[in-house]
Amino acid sequence: MLKKILTGISLTCFIAAPAIAQVNGGQRAMEYLRLPNAPHITALGGMNVSNPDKDISFALQNPSLMRPGLHNNLGLNYNFYYSGIKIANLQYGYHLPELETSFVLGVQYLNYGNFMQTDNLGNQLGEFRANDYAITLGASRQYREKWRYGASVKWAQSTLYDKSAYAALADVGVTYMDTASMITIGAVAKNMGVMLKKYNPNNSAEPMPFDLQLGITKRFRYVPLRLIATLHHLYEWDIRYDNPADRENNNLFGGTDTTEKAKTYFTDKLFRHFIFGAEILIGKRILVSASYNHMRRSELLIRDKTGMAGFAYGVGIDLNKFQVQFARSHYHIAGAYNEIGINFALNKLMGIGKFGNKIHWEDTYPDWEFYSIPPTSAPADVSGN
Repeated sequence: MLKKILTGISLTCFIAAPAIAQVNGGQRAMEYLRLPNAPHITALGGMNVSNPDKDISFALQNPSLMRPGLHNNLGLNYNFYYSGIKIANLQYGYHLPELETSFVLGVQYLNYGNFMQTDNLGNQLGEFRANDYAITLGASRQYREKWRYGASVKWAQSTLYDKSAYAALADVGVTYMDTASMITIGAVAKNMGVMLKKYNPNNSAEPMPFDLQLGITKRFRYVPLRLIATLHHLYEWDIRYDNPADRENNNLFGGTDTTEKAKTYFTDKLFRHFIFGAEILIGKRILVSASYNHMRRSELLIRDKTGMAGFAYGVGIDLNKFQVQFARSHYHIAGAYNEIGINFALNKLMGIGKFGNKIHWEDTYPDWEFYSIPPTSAPADVSGN
């Protein structure tokens, strides 16, 4: 089974239609929808669609990861982003047994702060603010024993001075859970949608930040370790930025030698689609995560001073009724940003009386079995020795 899955991933990358290399950022509207929605996501490279961890934030990365085990979980996160930009995220999950459906609600808010308003001569006229927000509502259901499928709809708004733009978008995802092999596979098509109100009514509508992502998470039975690979931009093969400044001057007169055989950069183009992550459980309560994002490092490093660009890491502490998380992500040698968050199991923290019984407020549901703490003893020797 695993061999077939890996073969499929390879084919997905190789049969993708070739495209002209270009800068990925800044080409679409509502780009903030690509930002990670929680510290755990940040620590895993900014996106993850296959992690089976009991964390409500993953349900907004892939709606099919929402499940009964996340019932009545609330996540609140705050991102100390660059240039004083403030980002807050909320996620909440609820399972309705009557419908055999699990729902998730997400809110994302970005505050860019105050800006000085001037006329075309530079005269100061006052201040104005800029902000973005998005509201997501998703649902997922079980299909047979090993599959879940889900979808979510989003309302996204961007406001700058007296100009606003709106968009309606949707995500569709599927998750395969093989408890015997301890493998989770997730796939999701993200941010499919259209502009409902353009920034400038005289211009054509801007494209949405669509992405097609695939992820594999492997858990080991007798080692508290998870290995994760996430692939992104699967709809486009060449996402490498061909920077003219990277070309070496190698002819007699100091110019670029046009007779030199052109490089294909196949390996670089391939790995720009990958984010590699790993998680290790220390004891029973502490989860340490780390990741490497090759595209981020390739685009933002300085050749002479590479630093930690492209790397991210974080830690989570599980206190049963709530989880505390912290992450740090390095985009550039100029600095990194920090993100903190806390997840609450509301059904364990408080009850709301008879009304709560009617709406299943305090109900708990089993989560995926292979996320449980691995056994501390080695497997029995069945060889007879």
